[in-house]
Amino acid sequence: MPSRPDPQSATDWPHGTLLSRLDPATRADLLRLGVRRRVVAGQILLHEGAQGSHLVLLRQGLTKVTASHPDGRSTLLAIRFRGDLVGEMSALNKRPRSATVTTCGPAVVNVIQLHEFKPFLRSHPEAALEVAAMVADRLRWSNQRRVEFTSYPARVRVARIIAELARSHGRQAPDGVVIDIHLTQSELATACGASDTTIEKTLRQLRGEGVVETDYRRITIRDLARLWEICGFDPLDGR
Repeated sequence: MPSRPDPQSATDWPHGTLLSRLDPATRADLLRLGVRRRVVAGQILLHEGAQGSHLVLLRQGLTKVTASHPDGRSTLLAIRFRGDLVGEMSALNKRPRSATVTTCGPAVVNVIQLHEFKPFLRSHPEAALEVAAMVADRLRWSNQRRVEFTSYPARVRVARIIAELARSHGRQAPDGVVIDIHLTQSELATACGASDTTIEKTLRQLRGEGVVETDYRRITIRDLARLWEICGFDPLDGR
């Protein structure tokens, strides 16, 4: 059974998540908020279009964020991991949920009411800044993907999704940059706006070129410079 993350250690939370950004005392205070719940795979934590004054802190597990099209199709917008916060935007601005959040496996969450979260932010201004930075990062990701879906071929879109995951959640290892989350090819395909067959072909090409290695639970970037070349921009240009 996997060990539980230590709330005092940022390294036990995936890089780039809200909990990894906070100092130990602030992290512990946030983890004490709300009601802790264990949920099963396929559980909808937040419903698109619903009104809600609560948000959800992911302690364990993986969730997907999806939005519906008028024709009934569903688009994968993002993947959220343990240490992430979801539902904060609609809770804070009192607007309907913009997406549905569903667990990809068993998970443990804290359901936090807004009347608890606001005083926490007031008493922890550094946490408020990190929440604002997190929202800005997500908006930037969303805007960039809208452009990519209409402007770039599938190979570039796949490379950019992998590069962004590496930048937000990757960790440096002896054999490369590791993205150690369980993301299926189907979920990656939806995120890239491509078919499963296209994703399989593209990943096979990237493996053959020595750019990445993939297995059941992780993607390892072997040649980061080449990946950025495929993406078509420099990681140092601020994008």
